[in-house]
Formats: sequence, C-alpha cells, structure tokens
Amino acid sequence: MRKLLNTLYITTQGSYLHKERETIVIKNGDDKIGQLPAINVEHIMCFGQISVSPFLMGFCGESGIGLSFYTEYGKFLARVQGPQTGNVLLRRSQYRIADDETKANDIAKIFVAAKIANARTVLMREMRNHGENPAIKSAVLRLNDSLSNCAKSERVAQTMGIEGEAAANYFGVFNELLRGSGFEFNGRVRRPPTDPVNALLSFIYALLTSECASALQGVGLDPYVGFLHQDRPGRLSLALDLLEEFRAPIADRLVLTLINRKQLQLKDFVQEGSGATRLTDDARKTVLMAYQERKQDEITHPFLNEKMAIGLLPHYQALLLARHLRGDTAYYPPYLLK
Repeated sequence: MRKLLNTLYITTQGSYLHKERETIVIKNGDDKIGQLPAINVEHIMCFGQISVSPFLMGFCGESGIGLSFYTEYGKFLARVQGPQTGNVLLRRSQYRIADDETKANDIAKIFVAAKIANARTVLMREMRNHGENPAIKSAVLRLNDSLSNCAKSERVAQTMGIEGEAAANYFGVFNELLRGSGFEFNGRVRRPPTDPVNALLSFIYALLTSECASALQGVGLDPYVGFLHQDRPGRLSLALDLLEEFRAPIADRLVLTLINRKQLQLKDFVQEGSGATRLTDDARKTVLMAYQERKQDEITHPFLNEKMAIGLLPHYQALLLARHLRGDTAYYPPYLLK
C-alpha cells in the first residue's frame, strides 16, 4: 500500500525554499519558519511571491517531488518536471488511443459517466439527509437521462456535450445545497470566478488538477494528452480527464462543508475592480488545512476493495488507467462515490 506523504502549501508571501542536506528549509527574510525531511514530502505548492532555489528545483524533479506554482489567488502557473518515468511503450499506447476516435471516446465516456454518477450521488445524499426537494429531484432525473445518453454516445464531441449538459443541470441546483449565510450560487463562472462559491470551487479544482497531473506522471503517463479534453498547448488534458470523477466527491463536498459549517464567511472573500473574486490570505489557509484533513480521511476503494486515504485516490486511479492502456484490463474502473 502506498503511503500518503505530506503536501507543503507555501502561502506566506516572500518565502524562500532551499535544500539543506536531506531536508527542505522554508525561510522568510532571515527567519527560518520550517524545516522537514524531504523523504516525507510528496508535493510542494507555492502560492504567490515564493522563491525556490534552483538546486531544490532540480532535486524535486530528480526525486519525483511535485513542485507547482500558482498565483496568490490559486490560478495554476507552472510545474517543475523531472525525467519522464515509466515505459515509453505505455505512452505510445496512450497516444495511439488518443488519436483513435472510437477508443478515445470509450475512455472519455467512462470519465463522464463517473462524473455524472458522483454528482447524482451528492444530490441524492442531500435529499436523504435533508428531505425531498423538487428541484433536486428533477435534477437527479435529468442526470439519469445524461447517464443513459452517455452510454450511447459515439463521438468524443457528443460525449463532451453530454458532460456539459449534465454539469449545467447539477450546478443549476447547487445553490439548494448551500446553507451558509449570504452565499448564493447562480451558475459556474470560471475565468475569472465572480462570486465566493465559484472562487472556492476554482481554487480546489486547481489543487486537485495538479495532484492528478503528478499522479499520472508517476505511473508514466503523459498528463497533457487526454481522451475527453482535446489537446491544447499547455493544457493538462489527461489530468482534467481524471479530475472529472473527483470533482463532486472531493472538491464540491469540501466546498459545501466549508460553507455550511460556517468555516468560511462572506468576509473571507475580496472582490477586485475587475469583477474577479478571490479568497483572503487567512481564508486560503483555512481551505488548505481543511483540504489536507479531507485527504487523510479513509475510504474503501469500490473496485480494489482496499482501505486508503482519499488523498491517494488520484495515484490509484492513475495506476488503474495505466493498466488499461497497457491492455492488462478490459476497461478502466473509475472511482464511484457510494
């Protein structure tokens, strides 16, 4: 069983990271604010004006430690990548399948079906815990239709259209799930997020995307070549594919928890002159702590039937995907929320 290692979230502006023997040192000015063994670190995520020594960058790339850079508001900027791991034959198989419309769509449909099924489960849990809601019940029925349509889809573009329709139906009732005072959600807005809920969703999605990319690289796959999301320079298409099955069970549920338990208030968000909404520094730290805690929660994997931390799901799903692309399994088993 793979061990869940630590993720460092560096948010203090002006911090500097460097390597000292076999440890990672975090400084701010002349003050040392942290030092820990590199062997216990799996990811380092830097937000805003954070500096990293070239030697530590090289060490991270060589050692397989994920090192990612974001704006202060959580927009992904760059990631340090070391030598590509894994068998080149696996990546050649990935590229061949991605170029085959039928085979690519077979995998794309699995990602989309898992996303729809997990979104439906989140809505059904809401009704089970808080009583019948006509709007949510109607959305669940429409998601059932989307699942049926997904199974019959013959082209990637058609599958992507079904995904978009299902997402619109799901987010169309997302406001019904919010109980935090003053929070309202009128639909998904991405670039830039214009309200607190969208800002929170985008921030956590960015974190998960980076972890999916690292997991895919760890098993030897190319995170930039996907099956559902089409190729685009700089876009982590396969990481975005893998993200789909985790959006509702990990990211969306965390957003609901933070708002409904009043761990975040409207005062924790700032609206800029451009109309973009962002988290304050303290709120971002609150989210990162809650995200780390959530990753420690244990679940029983529905396919592997093994107990594991939620934070390990991207790694195990990447491994299952690699096995399928190698031809070891007949299909890719996605993560489905029970």
